[in-house]
Amino acid sequence: MLRRLRLKFICINMLIVLAVLLVMFGLVYQITQQDLEAESVRMMRAVAAEPLRLGRPGEQPEEVRLPYFVLRLGENGEIAPTGGFYDLSDDAFLQELLDAARGTGEDVGVLREYGFRFCFGSGPWGDNIVFADMSSEQSTLNSLVRTCGIIGGVSLLAFLFISIFLARWAVRPVERAWDQQRQFVADASHELKTPLTVILTNAELLQAPGYDGAARARSSENILAMAQQMRGLVESLLELARVDSGSVKTAMAHVDVSRLVSDAVLSFEPLFFEKDLPLDCQVESGIIVKGSESHLRQVVEILLDNALKYADAPGRVTVRLERRGRRCLLSVADPGEAIGQEDLRNIFKRFYRADRARRMDHSYGLGLSIAERIVQEHRGRIWAESREGVNTFWVELPTTEQSKR
Repeated sequence: MLRRLRLKFICINMLIVLAVLLVMFGLVYQITQQDLEAESVRMMRAVAAEPLRLGRPGEQPEEVRLPYFVLRLGENGEIAPTGGFYDLSDDAFLQELLDAARGTGEDVGVLREYGFRFCFGSGPWGDNIVFADMSSEQSTLNSLVRTCGIIGGVSLLAFLFISIFLARWAVRPVERAWDQQRQFVADASHELKTPLTVILTNAELLQAPGYDGAARARSSENILAMAQQMRGLVESLLELARVDSGSVKTAMAHVDVSRLVSDAVLSFEPLFFEKDLPLDCQVESGIIVKGSESHLRQVVEILLDNALKYADAPGRVTVRLERRGRRCLLSVADPGEAIGQEDLRNIFKRFYRADRARRMDHSYGLGLSIAERIVQEHRGRIWAESREGVNTFWVELPTTEQSKR
C-alpha cells in the first residue's frame, strides 16, 4: 500500500510539473511567434510604403530586415519587380505568387506552400506587394522548440528525482502511523488473547461433569476477574481513541490547575497511606491554563496511579506544581527501581511496559500514552527522568494571562 502511495504521489507530481511546463513553453512559443509575426508585418508595411528607401550608415533600422522582395502592380495588371534580396527574373513564378496572394482575399497573409508572408500596400508610385521569407522566422521557432524540449527534459528528470525524495519524505509519517497501527492491533490482540483464553478455559471446566462446588466457584471468580480486566482494557482503548479523534479540543475552558492537582492528590492520599508511602504535595496557587478539566484531571490521575503502582516503600512521593514564566511545570516523583534509558525513550508508547513481569496488575501500557496525547492536545510536553533512585514524570503546559501571581 505504501509503495502504491509513493508511486501515486510521484505520478501526480510529475503530471503537475509536466502540465506547468507545457503551459509555460506553450505561452513562450505563442508569444515569440506573435512577436516575430508582428515584427515581420511591421517591416513589410514599411517596405510597401517606401520600397526604394535605403538605410544610412550607422542608422539603426526601426524594424527587423528579413529577406524580401517587392512587386509593383501596374494599372493593367502587369507586375514590375522593384527591389529585394532575390533573383526576380522568373516572371511566371512571380505571377503565380501574386495570384496565390490575391486568392486568399487578405491584405496580409501567409503562403505556406511557398514559405512567404505577403503584404499589400500603397507607395509613392502605386500599389505594391511585399513578400518576406519566413524561413528565418521558422528556424527561430524550431530552435525555440528544441531549446524548450531540452530544458523540459532536464527539468522533468530533475523533478523526478526531487519527487522520489519528496515522496519518501511525505509518506514517512504515514508509514510510521501504519507501523504503529499494525503494532497497536497486534498488541491489543495479544492483550485480549490472555483473558479470553482464561475465560474460555474456565467456562469449559464449568461444563465438565463431576466438577465440585469449590472448583466451580474458583472458575467463576476467574471468569469475573478476566472479564473485568478485559473491560478495563477496552475502556482504555476507547479513551485513547477519543483522545486521538480530537475530543479534547471540544471541551476547552479556563481551568484552575492548582485546585485540580490538589483535589486529585487528596483523593489518592488514602491509597498511598495504605502502601506506607507518604504523599508530599507542593502546589503553587492561582495557576490557570486553557484546556479540558476532565482530561487534565485524567493526566494527573494517571501519573499518581503510576506512582502508586511502581513506588517502593518506604519512601516519599512528591507532587509539585509551580509557575515557570508563561508556563507551568507539574512533577510527580516516586522512589523505585531506576528506569533504563531505553525504557525512558519508549515508556510513552502504546502497550509498552518497562516491567514486563507486571502483566496481571491491570496495567495495559496505555495510561502514559493517553496522558501524552492529552498533553500534546494542550500544546504542552511530557517526559520522564530517572536519577538516584527517584523516577520523575514532568508535564509542562502553557498558562493564561488570568494566572494569579
